[in-house]
Amino acid sequence: MKCFERLVKDHITSTLPNTLDPLQFAYRPNRSTDDAISTTLHTALTHLDKRNTYVRMLFIDYSSAFNTIVPSKLVIKLETLGLDPALCNWVLDFLTGRPQVVRVGNNISSPLILNTGAPQGCVLSPLLYSLFTHDCVATHASNSIIKFADDTTVVGLITNNDETAYREEVRALGVWCQEKNLTLNVNKTKEMIVDFRKQQREHPPIHIDGTVVERVASFKFLGIHITDKLNWSTHTDSIVKKAQQRLFNLRRLKKFGLSPKALTNFYRCTIESILAGCITAWYGNCTALNRKALQRVVRSAQRITGGKLPALQDTYSTRCYRKAIKIIKDINHPSHCLFTPLSSRRRGQYRCIKAGNERLKNSFYLKAIRLLNSHH
Repeated sequence: MKCFERLVKDHITSTLPNTLDPLQFAYRPNRSTDDAISTTLHTALTHLDKRNTYVRMLFIDYSSAFNTIVPSKLVIKLETLGLDPALCNWVLDFLTGRPQVVRVGNNISSPLILNTGAPQGCVLSPLLYSLFTHDCVATHASNSIIKFADDTTVVGLITNNDETAYREEVRALGVWCQEKNLTLNVNKTKEMIVDFRKQQREHPPIHIDGTVVERVASFKFLGIHITDKLNWSTHTDSIVKKAQQRLFNLRRLKKFGLSPKALTNFYRCTIESILAGCITAWYGNCTALNRKALQRVVRSAQRITGGKLPALQDTYSTRCYRKAIKIIKDINHPSHCLFTPLSSRRRGQYRCIKAGNERLKNSFYLKAIRLLNSHH
């Protein structure tokens, strides 16, 4: 069945219009968590480059998001997106009339027929959910709603302490959730405020359904630890600790007599994948201390494997360059417009983005443009 689901999934994605919400980064070609994080950070940093500004980020948590999809409402959405009526009917049949039982030991409950939700673990479920929520978009120009499947983040750009548009956006999102039968889990929904002004005011809390949303100084956003200071010590400390635990396994494998090639493959799969996860989004703004801690792990792994391993700085630069090339080739990518070619006389050169603060200067898009220009 999963093989057949993959065929249906490929067919659906091939027929979807390019106008679909560009800020939904899941289940689309040339999109990843890196892109979602980089877009969020760039949106915030460019705004913070202006005077008397700050940013409020609301990290939404839904209660059993996949289980609350109403198939009849989903099919209407699919039809409006231009999917074939026969395919829509197949999806409706696939999601309704599903028997479910609970087994505890040798005891099995009587079956219950389910007609709501998308089954957990199905190939199609995440795609169907992202299509079900494709119209969850910001209504105000000063806000962005960035999504990766059911991970939803509202980014409010506040100027001169005017939060009217942001608060209206949150209220409208609550109404939209009620209409779509989605339940916001207010207890797990968190808010982070990034404010670098010298004279900060007290920020009044945001309410959802009469409940105050908890304000946090750090949040794990799509796998990375983002803080209200937009520094990366929390994240690097976390991944260094995790990577060092994997070094123990690498040492054990060496004692068992594995070849240097096998040890290197183990390092690339289980340690480098941790150190370099979403590296294009955060490494540029790491402190020298953060980078030394990360590189110490690489050097330790190098002594164990006995071979040359790429430095994280080189991995970062290579991935930034490759990602930039992919974005330039993809006209539908939400960040495509940030890469503006200069006049025909200066072929292969791209216009630099103006930046007043160091965080923005060291961010992914500015680093990528510098790399592209240096390659030509």
